[in-house]
Amino acid sequence: MVDHAEALAQRVWRRYDGRQRLIRYGVLLATVMVVYWAVRDIDIFWPWVWDAPNQISSLGARMWPPDPSRLAAIVNAMLETVHIATLATALTIFIALPVSYIAAQNTTPNRACLWLGRFILVASRSVNTIIWALLFVAIFGPGVLAGILAIMFRSVGFIGKLMGEAIEEIDRRPVEAMEATGASKAKVIAYAVVPQVMPAFFAIVILRWDINIRESTVLGLVGAGGIGVILQGAIDTFAWPTVATILIAIIVLVLLGEAVTSLLRSRVL
Repeated sequence: MVDHAEALAQRVWRRYDGRQRLIRYGVLLATVMVVYWAVRDIDIFWPWVWDAPNQISSLGARMWPPDPSRLAAIVNAMLETVHIATLATALTIFIALPVSYIAAQNTTPNRACLWLGRFILVASRSVNTIIWALLFVAIFGPGVLAGILAIMFRSVGFIGKLMGEAIEEIDRRPVEAMEATGASKAKVIAYAVVPQVMPAFFAIVILRWDINIRESTVLGLVGAGGIGVILQGAIDTFAWPTVATILIAIIVLVLLGEAVTSLLRSRVL
């Protein structure tokens, strides 16, 4: 009895047993091997990496102080950026809502429409905004139109997917009650589906508008309008003080967009 008590007193608590520790070490080893394999296949010129702090310091010195001489043009470009994001978000609604309706399992007319809607959503989200912008610049030429279409085509997948999920999560009882009274499909949607998804709709649209403002700031780098056009021109001419002013303006715009979206959420939701 005494020996058993002494054995219990000498036992050391361990969080994992031998099998669990072996699994954890195996996972860690596999992770290290995957990271090593990924880094090995990336063509990195390491002397440039080690010299990066010096380059950052040098670039920061050239960008300071910011040059406000083109502030009027920068403000106009920022307003154009906001217009691109706002118009693209508004146009997205008219496309994303029908697509989300046919992509939701509980409202789609048939399986063909279901897979068509999901294909549209996947195709929209699979292509980056910059790629869409390059495509539309090639079709319509440089300008705001290409930027609006790029943002819109990217946003369709985002809004459509989240709205489709919101539709699939609705309470079926109001829908079944209206169908039992012989209400038309349009009335069922208007009075049983729409009221349930309206909070999610406003939240998703406000969030996407905020994201679109951020994305539209870089579209000008590929000729799709907005503040990015001036930014690319300043970088190409090595006007680093102007670049600093533009970057500060972009940060201010993003902060204002965040404040506006927070205010809208508190008022609408």
